Amino acid sequence: MPSEHRIEQDFLGHKQIPAEAYWGVHTARAVENFPISGTPVSAMPELIRAFGFVKKATAKANLELGVLESKRAFAIMSACEKLIDGQYHEQFVVDVIQGGAGTSTNMNANEVIANLALERLGFEKGRYDVLHPNDHVNASQSTNDVYPTAVRLALWFGIDRLLDAMAILRAGFEAKAEEFKDVLKIGRTQLQDAVPMTLGQEFSTYAVMIGEDEQRLREARALIQEINLGATAIGTGINAPHGYAELACRHLAEVSGVPVIKSPNLVEATQDTGAFVQLSGVLKRVATKLSKTCNDLRLLSSGPQAGFGDIKLPPRQAGSSIMPGKVNPVIPEVMNQVAFEVIGNDMTVTMASEAGQLQLNAFEPIMGWSLHKSILHLANACLTLQAHCVSGIEANHELLARRVRESVTLVTALNPIIGYEKAALIAKTAIASGAPIVDVAHTLGIMTREQMQALLVPEKLTQPLRLEAIGGKAA
Repeated sequence: MPSEHRIEQDFLGHKQIPAEAYWGVHTARAVENFPISGTPVSAMPELIRAFGFVKKATAKANLELGVLESKRAFAIMSACEKLIDGQYHEQFVVDVIQGGAGTSTNMNANEVIANLALERLGFEKGRYDVLHPNDHVNASQSTNDVYPTAVRLALWFGIDRLLDAMAILRAGFEAKAEEFKDVLKIGRTQLQDAVPMTLGQEFSTYAVMIGEDEQRLREARALIQEINLGATAIGTGINAPHGYAELACRHLAEVSGVPVIKSPNLVEATQDTGAFVQLSGVLKRVATKLSKTCNDLRLLSSGPQAGFGDIKLPPRQAGSSIMPGKVNPVIPEVMNQVAFEVIGNDMTVTMASEAGQLQLNAFEPIMGWSLHKSILHLANACLTLQAHCVSGIEANHELLARRVRESVTLVTALNPIIGYEKAALIAKTAIASGAPIVDVAHTLGIMTREQMQALLVPEKLTQPLRLEAIGGKAA
């Protein structure tokens, strides 16, 4: 019977490893040391694919520079392709939150790639005398340049998906802005009645805000394309051959499709996590504005009888276990909660970046995990908001039209004609008496009904006033 275990050793001693495991002794120690979140690195498929790209690029560079002979290099590259294709991700078993600046994740990757390569060469797992995780898979590398590079690559992939999701949501709001372009309503400031606008104007602002944040996100993404691959331990490039850094970066750009560039100062790049802080700040901005938009959707749809009721959200599920027929705005609410999480993640990234010391920041694992969650959850929330909410929003046409007809705030448009004081008198009298402002203006002798009706056309109140069109300012 084949053994259920194999024995591996490191400088701390020997350890039993499950025979079927592609990870080894260093991974096993990390699993024991960090029972923190219960979430393994396999929950971050972009990061595992990124490690595949990085290790493939470094193997190519090492082959060209004579550090690796061809048989080992091609076996390593073949193993990396499997990770890139999404295979063997379950072998990444270390916790996402770990001490050691990501060393455990890098060791996990080295061992999985080494054992896959050994199988390709016809050897059993653990035959590190033939192909070693550190000496060969990790040749010319350190965790301190590999891990940050892989994290940046993974974030790039995630940002791409977030940008796609934001574009879909933006298009959804743009479609509603077009659908509602002729639907008049009363605007609100500080939750009080303001001047008329169209529902289309209101929804177009949500689209514009998303579009602005898409651009900010692209700018933040550009910062993370600068990598420190080739820096090895602290940025001096120790143990890497001359020309390796440039060659490895060029190969990484080619195999991954991400336009990475080598940092001009690898010592600085190895300790600086400012790009993560910048990206996290942009994600917080995205979250804050999307949450504000969802606050608006919840307010505008409040009711159905005792709320604003300007719009109707598509009903998604029963809203109460005790109140029959109640429907809650659950989709905007879930976006709100994602936003709260992203804002909290930003604080984590900020503190982790600030806590770096001297030539290395040991806290990149929590930064990578926090940014991963923010990006993934925002992308999912954007798609959910569009599919299950925005696409089905309806205008409450009858209610909005009645409110426009009855609104006292229409007198605002009279300011350039009769002045603020007279307009305020009309408004105050109308509110007190309940009479239409047209009748009040006529009764007070300020303007005739005909003059008022000619001026207070709601469709003309949603754009700048043309004095020449009304004969200039009245006396």
